[in-house]
Amino acid sequence: MMEARKIKYDVIGLTETKKHHPLHAVFEIGEELFLGTCDTRGVGGVSVLVYMHLVMNIDLYESLTTRIGRLRSKRCGSIPARTTFVAYAPTSSPEEEELEAFYMDLERLYREGHTFFKAIVSDFNAKLAPEKRLKSSTSGLKEWDGMSRAKDCPSLSCRPTPSMVTRNSRSPLICDGNE
Repeated sequence: MMEARKIKYDVIGLTETKKHHPLHAVFEIGEELFLGTCDTRGVGGVSVLVYMHLVMNIDLYESLTTRIGRLRSKRCGSIPARTTFVAYAPTSSPEEEELEAFYMDLERLYREGHTFFKAIVSDFNAKLAPEKRLKSSTSGLKEWDGMSRAKDCPSLSCRPTPSMVTRNSRSPLICDGNE
């Protein structure tokens, strides 16, 4: 928590939380932590830390799988509704079927979302999907260039970890914490 206070953020995606039961914690300064669950082997578990000024806009957080979570916010004044997916790709020598299933789930859940603004934050330094699947599943994503416009992001591998999602006026953007 002390490290989170040193940076400016709206939502931070966390991976490898290793909780067997979901947890929702509210800190004394108003930040909220939504912890997802891992599988029986203690693998996975995705969570989000939400900054206090955004907490009142949160509609729900749900763990869709042990490796994918979804944070949905409501529309509030001029700030549009948005969905943030937190994903944790298989890392230590994953089976090809497990890796393929992860990316298929992520793509399906991303396409099912009904909000206009969506962001995916994740640890994609893991073994990546085959190049053609990666390009097809990320073709609609945008990357913030740190200035005042968005540009196309050719692949998710261009986002190092740790990642966090913040916003600038009404535009969602993806930052890597190095700015």
